[in-house]
Amino acid sequence: MNSDPHSGASVPPGGPALGISVVIAGLDVADGEDALRSVAGRLLDQAAVTVDFPEALRRREQRFPTGLPTPIPTAIPHADPEHVLTPGLALATFVRPVPFGEMGGDGGTVGVRLMAMPLLADASAHLAALQRLMALLRDQSAVQDLIDAPDEQQLRERATHHLTVPTPNSPGQDVQ
Repeated sequence: MNSDPHSGASVPPGGPALGISVVIAGLDVADGEDALRSVAGRLLDQAAVTVDFPEALRRREQRFPTGLPTPIPTAIPHADPEHVLTPGLALATFVRPVPFGEMGGDGGTVGVRLMAMPLLADASAHLAALQRLMALLRDQSAVQDLIDAPDEQQLRERATHHLTVPTPNSPGQDVQ
């Protein structure tokens, strides 16, 4: 089995894949800011982002909350492209729901179980991968499968599978 998340074998049809940069299974944090700090720290350790990334991420999340009230609530925080050195995707599951501001909401929060953080230097270059990610986040059974991953290796394997194998309800999966 190929364990390299940047391998050509993980490229979905229609565009380049986002390699899975960081996975954290069962993160135990008090709030969304703590979750952002934890994941940003791991990304800094891997030199995938600039030193300004953590603060840019925090400020952006404050101004534009990313909690989605999907059947299994998720958050998709991100920072502007100038803070990304290596495009990819960071994933974290939480031991209990973590409050994130609701996207487009009126100041309320959503108890998030999964955080998917796209690291994009050029969003248009990864449009197909972003579409696949959004389809995954709408698939309740796939999200539950990620949350149920017992460790980081399983979370990485399951995420790679779900992001590369078309799901029956993936809209636009045949778009070229």
